[in-house]
Amino acid sequence: MSSQIVLWMFPALMLLIFLGFPVAFSMMLTALGFGLMRFGGTLVHQFAQRVDDVATNYVLGAIPLFIFMGSILERAGIAERLFDALYMWTRRMPGGLAVAALMMCTIFAAASGVVGATETLVGMLAIPAMMKRRYDPKLISGTICGGGSLGTIIPPSVPVVVLAPIATLPVGDLLAGILLPGLLMSSLFILYIVVVCAMKPELAPPETEPDPRNLGEKLKFTATALVPPGILIFTVLGTLFMGLATPTEAAACGSFGVFLLAILYGRMSWSVLYQASIQTVSLTAMILAIVLAGSMFSGVFFASGGMAATQGILREFGLSSWSVMAIILFIAFLLGFIVDLISIVLILVPISMPLVKQFGIDPIWFSVIFLVMLQTSYLTPPMAPSIFYLKAIAPPEIRLKDMYWGVIPFICCQVIVLVLLLTFPQLATWMPRMMYGN
Repeated sequence: MSSQIVLWMFPALMLLIFLGFPVAFSMMLTALGFGLMRFGGTLVHQFAQRVDDVATNYVLGAIPLFIFMGSILERAGIAERLFDALYMWTRRMPGGLAVAALMMCTIFAAASGVVGATETLVGMLAIPAMMKRRYDPKLISGTICGGGSLGTIIPPSVPVVVLAPIATLPVGDLLAGILLPGLLMSSLFILYIVVVCAMKPELAPPETEPDPRNLGEKLKFTATALVPPGILIFTVLGTLFMGLATPTEAAACGSFGVFLLAILYGRMSWSVLYQASIQTVSLTAMILAIVLAGSMFSGVFFASGGMAATQGILREFGLSSWSVMAIILFIAFLLGFIVDLISIVLILVPISMPLVKQFGIDPIWFSVIFLVMLQTSYLTPPMAPSIFYLKAIAPPEIRLKDMYWGVIPFICCQVIVLVLLLTFPQLATWMPRMMYGN
């Protein structure tokens, strides 16, 4: 099999996905078919090595721990008190409920890094409250979908834990790199809500009932609701960024911390622990199956000369580094309509990262931009996964049309962050250099 033929692996993979095969099996079947043509029976040894590489990858051990954190947070009732505490301080702001929901999405994204869990949890808490106060359905939809998408770009992030070892980048550097863009995006979301609700109060009718609690009661309630999750976030991110723990160790500390929190809040039970464990095992199995399939796919592609063929095509067209990066990001955006985020990472990153380094592009900067692009595709209609998450928990009063229109302003905020990252690479590279000197 020539190195040119191996480029047909991508059309074959897309065909299997469009036919309805699961992504993991599609990548495995494609790798198996092309691998047998190229290597014959020796392919078995290569696949066995890939299984061993994934099974013994220490960094990937953080994935089930982060998922367990998100599952316990979702089921242990910690979120209700936190949401009440946030809304207590934002109730007089324009769109106060939506602002509180966005802040809560940011906090839970920083606590668990699981996108779907953040959106589902905050949506179930905030949507009934916003519907009761006659918030505009488009604003509700955009707030929950936009806030849920922050799990991709605010550390700790499961897609980052998967991306870093594949791109041969330090996980800590990449987590530090996405911190500022993630907080910037969250701030833009909140700023948009405040401005648009101030200009159009009918979108979010202001709160008329006064809060019966005095300042002392508010401070006490805030401390009991916010301090424990704050300690949890510091346990994960603080130990990681200060170099006191590896990502897997930080995730283990966070899992133990959220377990203790659930006990302290009196919400831990065998039922909660069982359901969280089942969800953890299920999601971890799915993610690691995709990771293994992606490893097999990229292994066959590289060993068959696919990278050399790709580089030859790029040289023929005489593309610049900006053109190469634009093509990769555009493909990532299109794949976001049909493939989940982790699958896109496993399909594109092994092929694109050597090209990025060859053209002299900072890999940390590119990886952060790549993650923002994935987050944008996650939110963009018509196939936005965030909208399907919302559809599963939204009442019938919120129509699909409202969801499609509601996410557009938040997509614009994401594009602003993307443009700022392209214009000022320091937004992605300053924090890793300050913390680690890389």
